[in-house]
Amino acid sequence: MSDLIPFVQELMEDWAPVSARRMFGGHGLYHEGLMFAIVMDQRLYLKTDEVNRPEFEALGLAPFSYAMKGKEVALSYWAAPDAIFDEPSEAVRWARSSWEAALRGHLAKAQARSKAKAKLADKKASRSGRV
Repeated sequence: MSDLIPFVQELMEDWAPVSARRMFGGHGLYHEGLMFAIVMDQRLYLKTDEVNRPEFEALGLAPFSYAMKGKEVALSYWAAPDAIFDEPSEAVRWARSSWEAALRGHLAKAQARSKAKAKLADKKASRSGRV
């Protein structure tokens, strides 16, 4: 396990319990079952979405990216600002923001699945002549 992970978990103790799971050559960091950060190559990346991404952009931070089939692929996990390693309150603020981004994404996916299931049920009902 990366030496960075226990350090990050300790930084976030005042916010919430954080677990780590090995994945794709790095680790995912989770709170309440949602992955809100990754650690790759001894670097912390936090989950972003349209709500919190502007804060990362304003600091000139960049997304985690990797090469796949000759193309660069950027994920919605952006480099964490250095300030979180010096100031526990900043670590908590950024972690909470990233977890909330993960939660918004999770809820949006669940809502889309629910709509797709309803649409499929309507389609089946109309084929059987029930509508």
